[in-house]
Amino acid sequence: MKKILLIAGVTFGLFSQTLGQVYTNKVVGEKNIALADTLMSKPYPYSLPIWGAKATAKGYDLPYSAGVSLNYFWQQSDLLINELFVGFNDGPMYDLDEVIRFNNAVATASIITIRPDIWLLPFLNVYGIFSKAKTSTAIDAGLYLPDTSNVWNEVTSFSSTANFDATAMGFGITPTLGIGGGWMALDMNMTWSDISALNKPVFSFVFGPRFGKTFKFKNPQRNIAVWAGGFRVHLSAETNGSLLLSEVLPLDDAQAKVDEGMTNVADAVVQVDEWWTGLSTVEQKNPVNVARYETANRVLQKSGEILNTLAGALNDEESASVQYSLTKRPKDKWNFIVGAQFQINKHFMLRAEYGFLGSRQQFMTGLQYRFGL
Repeated sequence: MKKILLIAGVTFGLFSQTLGQVYTNKVVGEKNIALADTLMSKPYPYSLPIWGAKATAKGYDLPYSAGVSLNYFWQQSDLLINELFVGFNDGPMYDLDEVIRFNNAVATASIITIRPDIWLLPFLNVYGIFSKAKTSTAIDAGLYLPDTSNVWNEVTSFSSTANFDATAMGFGITPTLGIGGGWMALDMNMTWSDISALNKPVFSFVFGPRFGKTFKFKNPQRNIAVWAGGFRVHLSAETNGSLLLSEVLPLDDAQAKVDEGMTNVADAVVQVDEWWTGLSTVEQKNPVNVARYETANRVLQKSGEILNTLAGALNDEESASVQYSLTKRPKDKWNFIVGAQFQINKHFMLRAEYGFLGSRQQFMTGLQYRFGL
């Protein structure tokens, strides 16, 4: 089961990145009159963006219309996992949400992304995302059973870390607005992340508003931009798939663990029965005691059924399989970001960005090359 739970977090919006901060800028101010006059008088030499010639004729300074960037992205995110269902050999699915509780679940990823882009319109950038990642997910969870006082106690706990390789593809758009070096970018992208252990790719949507200012050097093509903004992640909540039982449990001691679990459940059943029979007739009619008795019996019966089914699956270790379904979501949808970009010239830019606050941290750095198209 550990590996099933670990798979839940590895695709937590990990491939989403925004473009380098280039934008169409309205040239204003007395110091920039010569630049504005040059833009308005010089023919625009490229096919993109659409209406690029009209924009330059009105005094807008456009970036080169096409580009490609290579980025490194690191992210660590806390997850909330629930609605866990598990079955064996394509049999009935058992709801474990009541008995398995997660103290912590953290997904970490290191990602390399290639991102080609074009300026479709003077104020709209469109781009693609192609990513490869090394991901890991660490969990800390426990198995809980109720006692005769209806107090849920942790019977056993486990923690583990699993590592996976993942790939992702997607696309995004970024509307921008720039006047006099101040700018706003509203980045939005969608990605589909593929992991072999899952039945289908995981979808994620990221929205990243940024607000910044660009400061020029004496060289008119060289500048530095700084910004702050937000990073919001939404991902498809449901995850389901199938694995060989040998990939989930260490089979050398699996039977011993099952036997130990059956013994613990049997002991708990005896304790509940002894408590119930020790009550008077009046006490047995008390709704509180009835609820405690029914809850304990329901959970213990379910635990016994799961262990018996697992014991049967262990008889055929080589072909036994486990099916699972769960839901996941980020602990915090939003975090804060700050960043900076050094533009060497209109062809080359270096960029770094850091995200923090809440339960997600991230760092990105990259190199971008731009050219006319």
